[in-house]
Amino acid sequence: MRVDLIDKEPSNRVLAFWEGTKAIAQGFATTFRHLFVRPITEEYPEVKRVLPARTRARIVLTRDPDGNERCVACYLCSGVCPVSCISMQSAERADGRRFAAWFRINFARCIYCGLCEEACPTSAIQLTPMFETCEREILTLVYEKEDLLVDHGGKDPDYNFYKHAGIVTAIGGKGEHINEEPPVNVRSNLP
Repeated sequence: MRVDLIDKEPSNRVLAFWEGTKAIAQGFATTFRHLFVRPITEEYPEVKRVLPARTRARIVLTRDPDGNERCVACYLCSGVCPVSCISMQSAERADGRRFAAWFRINFARCIYCGLCEEACPTSAIQLTPMFETCEREILTLVYEKEDLLVDHGGKDPDYNFYKHAGIVTAIGGKGEHINEEPPVNVRSNLP
């Protein structure tokens, strides 16, 4: 109802009354139209909805092309997680390669924001469209590394962190990795 039309003149009051009545009638007409439309009900367990391509849900840990696990236990995923549902312990193999001795995620706390996937420098953590994680016992939603590891590279199957990282391992030394220049001798730059 327009407030500027309400004053002491009777003709303005009548105009304001008719505008208000018209608005209420339009609202009832919309409701009346939808009264005869059949509702669309999706029977969820039997008929599964097609999810968008970028749906983020359950987390998996992927492997590099050599079959080794990609996670280097850098703690970036657990540091960026807003609900602190990721925890891990780092270890190092004899050849200098880091890995997660144990990796744990509590899906009861996870909000599927995808920040862990964005923070991961090795593409080890990837979110899948699998969202059906309802359980009766809440402790069954705590997944260990063995539950999360998959036998493929996920969205980027050809990426191998240790072939690009510039870290001295059995794969190569400094300056021997893909698209890496040899190290600069800083003493040669001195005057």
